Amino acid sequence: MQDIIQKIESIDWKNITESMHQNGYAIIQNLLNEEQCDLLKANYNDSNLYRKTVIMARYRFGLGEYKYFNYPLPDIIQTVRATIYPYLAPIANAWFKALKIDREFPSLHEELLKQCHENGQEKATVLILKYGKGGFNTLHQDLYGDIYFPIQIVFILDEPDSDFTGGEFVLTQQIPLAQSKAIVLKPGKGDVLIFTTNFKPEKGTKGYYRVNMKHGVSEVKWGNRHSLGIIFHDAVS
Repeated sequence: MQDIIQKIESIDWKNITESMHQNGYAIIQNLLNEEQCDLLKANYNDSNLYRKTVIMARYRFGLGEYKYFNYPLPDIIQTVRATIYPYLAPIANAWFKALKIDREFPSLHEELLKQCHENGQEKATVLILKYGKGGFNTLHQDLYGDIYFPIQIVFILDEPDSDFTGGEFVLTQQIPLAQSKAIVLKPGKGDVLIFTTNFKPEKGTKGYYRVNMKHGVSEVKWGNRHSLGIIFHDAVS
């Protein structure tokens, strides 16, 4: 896992931080290689890895399915989750400070998980998602409990326009007293998209105000689309 740790440490986190403050999202290219992406997909049917499968149509979440991982997480997922979190915690703390929310996130991920477990949130939230032709994910937010981290990440495990068409990642930004803004992103295989879980601060004439954001996936026109979502807080169920 040392190679992926070195990749994460070599990222221009100043630039990522600026993008998160300005846009609420940022893309890091090629954090996972093709072999790592394919291994995560190959293990999709290994029931021992997962605690729960959700058929999205049953709950009107969209069309497709996703599976929540069990603890302990696979090494690569555990490494990414623990190594990236300390770079995101200062961004989250800056957001909460700007919005005058009385909460400060710890610098280490294990400390955040301890807070989750003390609140009864002990279930892993890392998930792998699969969409076929016609699949999509409705706009939503991933909170899972009172203790939540306001930033999450997703890896694309297939190559757009080669393994699938359509299936763009969609963010919506709710602008106060105006219509919502849609942002459409197309990360490549192995890229990681960092984005806000539910809101970001925006500076106005009278200080900072809260801009709510949701995310989803547009309709897959052809092929199969897999992605890996890493949420940093745990869930009650």
